[in-house]
Amino acid sequence: MDIRQVTYFAEVAKQKSFTKAASTLHVSQPSLSKTIKILEEALGTPLFYRGAKQLELTDTGEVFLANAKNVLDAFDNLTAELDDVGDLKKGEIKIGIPPIIGAAFFSNLISKYIELYPSIHMSLHEVGSNKIKQGVSEDELDVGLICNLPIQKENYEMIRLLRDPLMLIAHQDNSLAEKEQITFSDIEHEPMILYRRDFSLHDRIMEACGSHGFYPNVVCESSQKDFIIEMVEAKLGVALLPSKICSQLSNENMKAIPFAKPAVYLELTMIWKKNKYLSHAVREFIKMAKLQV
Repeated sequence: MDIRQVTYFAEVAKQKSFTKAASTLHVSQPSLSKTIKILEEALGTPLFYRGAKQLELTDTGEVFLANAKNVLDAFDNLTAELDDVGDLKKGEIKIGIPPIIGAAFFSNLISKYIELYPSIHMSLHEVGSNKIKQGVSEDELDVGLICNLPIQKENYEMIRLLRDPLMLIAHQDNSLAEKEQITFSDIEHEPMILYRRDFSLHDRIMEACGSHGFYPNVVCESSQKDFIIEMVEAKLGVALLPSKICSQLSNENMKAIPFAKPAVYLELTMIWKKNKYLSHAVREFIKMAKLQV
């Protein structure tokens, strides 16, 4: 048994098809089928049921897949660590960032990191916190910045970077703009521009509204803070944004109003997968983030 056989098996199990797996692996289907057959003969038992319309794992196949994933993860960690030993100053870091964060929270860390490590390729992916957690868990992202603490904390290492209260932004013609402070009950009948459903802040706001006895009148959902601000400026509704973003608003037609008792916070947390080997590039990024806390 070799690592190639394990890799081929895992891909066939994932795709549930020799044809699809062969395409993904860039090998011929006969070659792939032969490799799996040799593996089954070496183990003395079939790994797949081949009679159904789509491949299914046998009981032995299920056990083998669970262990194969551990073997492949260990092999990836080994090769990644050896690459680092060869050249510590080069590498790649894949970072997930919610669009609502943007430059307001992140630009200083990024610019300092690029200045110190110009040869390291940084790949930024703007998606919601829920997708970032999934990306980190599935090794598609090295680190992620999310807007709340993950429920399954045992799966991640983490650093809490910020806890910023949300404020209401409204057009100056809105009657709420006359207030110096508001409560959640004040926005019960206001049309609201809300974060998209794959953003954790969407859930936090909905929960806060529910705890105050109402369901918000959502007229639009977006992942882009600039679009949210433009919608409020067009008098289509009000919105909730982190106070740090609100402090940077320069539009005279807009007013940011704090809550007397803040109920929702942007809790900016950096996460990475527990028990995963971290490259030099990723370790240095985490180290710099810790220094900014």
